[in-house]
Amino acid sequence: MKHIILLVLSLGSALAQTEGLQWVQLPDPRIEIDGLPWYGENGGRLYRFPNRLKDTLPPAVWTLSQSPSGARLRFKTNSQKLAVRVEYPGAPNMANMHAFGQTGVDLYLDGVYRGTAVADKDSKPGHPVEKVYFDLSGQPPQQRDVVLYLPLYKGAQILGIGFSKDAEIKLPEPFALPKPVVYYGTSITQGGCASRPGMSYQAILGRMLQLDFVNLGFSGAGKGEPAVADAVAEIDAAAFVLDFSQNNRTLESVTAVYDAFIATLRRKHPATPVIAVTPIMQAMEQLTPNSEMEAIRVHIRKVVSARIAAGDTNLQLIEGTDLIGEDRLDAYVDGTHPNDLGFRWMAEGIAPRLAKMLGLRMAVRN
Repeated sequence: MKHIILLVLSLGSALAQTEGLQWVQLPDPRIEIDGLPWYGENGGRLYRFPNRLKDTLPPAVWTLSQSPSGARLRFKTNSQKLAVRVEYPGAPNMANMHAFGQTGVDLYLDGVYRGTAVADKDSKPGHPVEKVYFDLSGQPPQQRDVVLYLPLYKGAQILGIGFSKDAEIKLPEPFALPKPVVYYGTSITQGGCASRPGMSYQAILGRMLQLDFVNLGFSGAGKGEPAVADAVAEIDAAAFVLDFSQNNRTLESVTAVYDAFIATLRRKHPATPVIAVTPIMQAMEQLTPNSEMEAIRVHIRKVVSARIAAGDTNLQLIEGTDLIGEDRLDAYVDGTHPNDLGFRWMAEGIAPRLAKMLGLRMAVRN
């Protein structure tokens, strides 16, 4: 009986928090959906690749593409309350990644982090999570810029965003450039193991440069296959950042795809800036040197150098060990995947190069 009373009280408290809100469903013309180039084509599903490629892409890539890593909802509002309803396919279940990073929906208000909605142990279809980010009812209404970063490693559906009844909702200010930067790579690219979505290196870098971005990182499956290269090349991008190779494991497999991947991009985007990033240092690499990984780094350098020598002036190389090297091993969660510190170091290393290629100035707040 005691447990039933507690449950009723808990439900009553949650309902009281959201009482009087207007709930807005997606899509809505006042809310910008970023980081999902095929959102309209996919009928509103938060997938990172289009449904029509389901049978063309490697199965692991398609499955991982259902996690909306890098997707953001942006708008302006003077609402004195803000809430979200999120439905997940299941509860958090990763060993090396916190539930907030795997399933979180981060709120940034005027560029500052303010809170996270997160899946609970009972999350499943039909059991949505409801989070009230703030209630400023005692304060005068004020226009604020809102960004909601969607989960890195768990499929999700946004069932609604809750606003005060009389709130204005408007489109946000435009990005510094009209096109996104597209990142393709591995689990590191996808966001493993940021503490929450706003701390992936693309999210940090996006705030530094006021840039839109598309995250096409696929955990364990960022291998550069031709079908994936064709899909990435569909996007009209401001720049491409290639952060893959670790998932290939061998020099032979990287050699089979790396130059071909860039060639696919160049057929559709002959002058779009491309940055190739070699693998970052792993925590045990000094103690147990990985000759295969070093050979992969050498191969990427050779591919990029040959293309630059042949006249590709919009292609550059960034050494991953300059981002996270032997003096920065506090950057890791598990010896392989960066933590928030590691992702900040990556963002800080890539941002100046990307800004120069795109003719941008660095933002003060990041």
